[in-house]
Amino acid sequence: MRNIYSAVDCDELPAKCDAGCEESYKLWLMEHPSALSSFDRMMNAAKGKRIVVFLDYDGTLAPIVDDPDRAFMSDTMRSAVREVARYFPTAIISGRSRDKVYDFVQLNDVYYAGSHGMDIMAPPRRQRPRDGKYLIKSPDKKGKEAVLFQPAREFLPFILQIVEVLKEKTRGIQGAMIEDNKFCISVHFRRVRKEDYCILEKTVTSVLEKYPHFRLTSGRKVMEIRPSIEWNKGHALEYLLETLGFSNSTDVLPLYIGDDRTDEDAFKVIRSKGSGYPIIVTSKPKDSAALNSLRDPSEVWSFLLRLARWRRNSSSSDVLKFGMFNKTDFWSRA
Repeated sequence: MRNIYSAVDCDELPAKCDAGCEESYKLWLMEHPSALSSFDRMMNAAKGKRIVVFLDYDGTLAPIVDDPDRAFMSDTMRSAVREVARYFPTAIISGRSRDKVYDFVQLNDVYYAGSHGMDIMAPPRRQRPRDGKYLIKSPDKKGKEAVLFQPAREFLPFILQIVEVLKEKTRGIQGAMIEDNKFCISVHFRRVRKEDYCILEKTVTSVLEKYPHFRLTSGRKVMEIRPSIEWNKGHALEYLLETLGFSNSTDVLPLYIGDDRTDEDAFKVIRSKGSGYPIIVTSKPKDSAALNSLRDPSEVWSFLLRLARWRRNSSSSDVLKFGMFNKTDFWSRA
């Protein structure tokens, strides 16, 4: 049986490896330089481009905590995201349910994609004909018309079944937590005793044997159960760029900040475009398609503030050149 703990990120290793990891991290930074120390170079390359900002939530905007229900965003981080959203179209793409991410972030001028991008609220622009069966018209938090894009909607009844079965079967495993993220399920084991790890994995895999249209992946102290459809955070990034009217623009520069393996799909999409900045959040070396890095959420906060300040301090000629994003005008045109 595959061991979900055999490919543990260096972030999860015990403290005794800190010195070695720190030295490895310094070498790793040569290939993934800090986005803070590289900021001026990055912004020089962004001249004449329209920046679109994409953010993960857990481990990026909020620290990883033992209790996922208490992964609260700080007020200072919320202010930084609010400032960035004033100047750039900004979206948060998370493995959490879309409603849960909104409850944590509490900002209306941000686009939200939950369930690893399988639940997206976007403006009601012209949609692709093939997307019709996945779309639902729904007002956003401000009451404005919006569209929900949910490519895994047909799996929802089965997801509800799996959640209930898992809650029952893992009831006796201390520390295990089943989180219903609407179109995916998270099985958290950060607080599970080491001797119970294999029991938990065996329980989860045995349940999934009865649901062949679902797959099991792993993240940071979490197992993820998702429908087996060709959709991930990279697809969500492409969908949002298209919905926001940027898919055919040669002057768009997507910037994505995330810390998890699931963010790698978005990093790869940006790399394939040949323009943009995939930025990984980590204090330890890890394989990644990211070009740049930030050490932890505190550095994400510093980077976002600096990005907003850079735009705010741009001259009027630069504003015309870059094209200031006015979300109110955008929604009125949609």
